[in-house]
Amino acid sequence: MDRDRWGLNKSQRMQMKAFVCLLGLLLLVILLFGRLLLLLIHRQEDEEPPVPTPEPHVPVVELFANVWIVEADGEGLLIFREGKRERYPWGEMPGVGSAEGQEVVFPDPSLREQVADVEVTDGQVTSVSPRTDKINGKILGADDAGIEVEGYGKLPLAADYKGYRLYDSLEMCTAADLRFGYSFTDLCMENGEICALLMVKEEAMEYIRVLVKSSDYGGLFHDKPLVTCDTDFTVTYGPYDNQKQERHLAGEEVEFGYDSVYFETDRVRITPDVLTGKVVIKNCGRSQGIPSYRGQMEFLKTGDGIVAVNEVLLEEYLYSVVPSEMPAKYPFEALKAQAVCARTYAYGHMLHAGYPQYGAHVDDSTSYQVYNNILEHESTTTAVKETYGQLLLTETGDLAGTYYYSTSCGVGSDSNVWKTAAAPGLTYLQAKPLSRTAFAEAVAAMGYAADGAGVVEGDQSTGAGEAEGGETAGSGESLGESLREEENFRAFISTVREDDFEAGEGWYRWTYQVEELDREHMLENLQKRYAANDQLILTWKDGAYVSQAIESLDPVTDLYIAKRGSGGVADELIIEMGERKIKVITEHNIRYVLNDGESKIRRQDGSSVNSPSLLPSGFFVIETGKKDGNVIGYSLSGGGFGHGVGMSQNGARAMADSGYSAVEILLYFYDRCRIENIYG
Repeated sequence: MDRDRWGLNKSQRMQMKAFVCLLGLLLLVILLFGRLLLLLIHRQEDEEPPVPTPEPHVPVVELFANVWIVEADGEGLLIFREGKRERYPWGEMPGVGSAEGQEVVFPDPSLREQVADVEVTDGQVTSVSPRTDKINGKILGADDAGIEVEGYGKLPLAADYKGYRLYDSLEMCTAADLRFGYSFTDLCMENGEICALLMVKEEAMEYIRVLVKSSDYGGLFHDKPLVTCDTDFTVTYGPYDNQKQERHLAGEEVEFGYDSVYFETDRVRITPDVLTGKVVIKNCGRSQGIPSYRGQMEFLKTGDGIVAVNEVLLEEYLYSVVPSEMPAKYPFEALKAQAVCARTYAYGHMLHAGYPQYGAHVDDSTSYQVYNNILEHESTTTAVKETYGQLLLTETGDLAGTYYYSTSCGVGSDSNVWKTAAAPGLTYLQAKPLSRTAFAEAVAAMGYAADGAGVVEGDQSTGAGEAEGGETAGSGESLGESLREEENFRAFISTVREDDFEAGEGWYRWTYQVEELDREHMLENLQKRYAANDQLILTWKDGAYVSQAIESLDPVTDLYIAKRGSGGVADELIIEMGERKIKVITEHNIRYVLNDGESKIRRQDGSSVNSPSLLPSGFFVIETGKKDGNVIGYSLSGGGFGHGVGMSQNGARAMADSGYSAVEILLYFYDRCRIENIYG
């Protein structure tokens, strides 16, 4: 076989040559591709980069509905929206130049101080639609569906309505802030709906609107009110565009049943022909018998029944409130203090109505202030007249919360007993000692001569928290704070302090003996209070107290006050059942849970009083009786009647008997407050 020097035959040599040719060809292709790539790179470097195609601009359009235009000038709009001021320049809109270098033309000076829909495109105003259709009238009621306006009827609220308070400082408001019985607010209309509320002014209000409950305060609704007046009177009824007036003589009776012909619309008004006339609802009983009402009476037909609303002068309302809240035989300066408290409380609800759906500020029951349950009396009426228009204000000028209660145990408490979000801010409500020594020193520190007749303006600090003479702990701690300690409070409540103003009152000290603990009744009480507020009745679980429904109550192994508030009031009660524990929070809940519904309260004067649902106060200590390790009964030694916050009425009585004035009494109980006349 023909082989070369490498030992390859002819066929193998041919294969080798073909492989070398292929390899050379491949190398040539690689060289040509590299050269081409270099040429392309250099060409791209020499050419300008291509210009990308711009994305089309999508304008950002915002529509602000029913905003308040604060100012409209050559620069643009200043609006008030959701509680904030915002400024926007003019954009392209009819009558307004916007191109660069073009003079901006002011569009319309009437735009300022108007409600409008404002369109903003890319941050510039492109459309303004003012709401120029406005109405005004006496506001009679409001709910989620709309507002009833005298002369117009019930008007629906737009879903996106806005409210603006224009007086004092510009703020947002809602229908809940309306002043019922007054025409202080303009209503902006659009397509038959209220799109904006403009609270234009706030003036001293003279009339209060009181929801009169049915007989013996049985409920909100009346069946068939039977009405007359002690003078001639007029019944006004029918639609506003065709109202009818029907005259009646004094003593004539008119019935307003659900199907009465008078209810052509939902509201009927009864007005005595003279200002001193009184309306009588003959089938509405009170403790005085059949009451008569000053002012005018309205009957509102609702889906649940007929509501009676008495519109009456605030001062005349107080003629019937003060004797219902404090006995008319109390000393005159105490009655004057009560009148100021009652007026301040009522005025607060005139600002924020309790029954906006019926256009009523308050009702006539203990839910607010008892009204017209007791006959008017000369002493209480005179007390109201001599404090005409006087309100109690805090040092910041707000209405004070003029809480009061019957009798103290020698000291009060503060507003934290209620565990509300607002309570910590009510610093003018302090745990004041009600002793003669503490009060005399506080009056001396007030810095003015209180003669019982005047209104005090300016900041008047009582300084009562610094009273000496045994009213502070050794470290300077106030009496109220020192009584948070169980040992201190036990020593305090077990003695009668002759220096205390109310030491002679029956409720100053009392005892309550439960011979046999009724677990079923206690469980029922716990469940009721849990239903009322499940954050104030807690159960021990996995090392912490949690909110959990209580299904049963095991034998009780211990019962004690774990925490006291200022003044020593019971703040937390622990009910132990072996490993199980329940915590009851607030003095009100504790007073409810520990009341067995049968045992009587024995007062310090020896009298016994029924206590069907609530213990007299939260100022007490507990002693338990046990058998085989379980609590079989308990006894309470306590004092006072009521929650202990604000003015003690019997304390005020004793202070007035000692020659102190209403002003001195009020400025002691309501720390750093002042008295001003709302009517100037």
